[in-house]
Amino acid sequence: LPQHLASLAATAQEETWHSRQQLQAQQQEMARLQEELSRARQDGERWASALQRAQREALEREATRGAEQARQQELIRDMKGRVLELLREKDALWQKTEGIDTPMPSPVPRAPGLCARCNKDFRLLSRRYNCRWAMGGMGVALVQSRDGSALTSCSLSRLCQGKVCHTCSVDMGKQGRCCLICYQQRHPQAT
Repeated sequence: LPQHLASLAATAQEETWHSRQQLQAQQQEMARLQEELSRARQDGERWASALQRAQREALEREATRGAEQARQQELIRDMKGRVLELLREKDALWQKTEGIDTPMPSPVPRAPGLCARCNKDFRLLSRRYNCRWAMGGMGVALVQSRDGSALTSCSLSRLCQGKVCHTCSVDMGKQGRCCLICYQQRHPQAT
């Protein structure tokens, strides 16, 4: 019996030692797991703070973008208003200028050998053209009298008869050539 008790005591001691070993291993494992848990909590807190910071920054960016958008819309609205003002001013000026008479042709120079516009001397190589513009229903034309001394108004079917060089005249096709002033009076959009 003492042997049996000694073997039981030895087995119990061995089991106790194994239990202690397992308990130590479990305690080490638990300490390791607690350390990992604390690291995971720290990482979670770090990620949570980073997420909050990113959300705050996104909200701030959204607020600044909204303010910038509102400012740009206000600027666009102001620019549209200014464009409308300028268009109204342009229309008012246009209506004022519609009543203004078109300029009459400039006086023809007295010397028959000079261009009525640029006073170029007609020579062998510079051709002279008589303005062939008939006023039609446009208004009163000014023409030079036969002696070349003065301009007089003539009937609506008469010609300007100013003598101009090639540079100062416009080709009217079958109608011949006319001086620039008469052409501009007949075609105001060409000015």
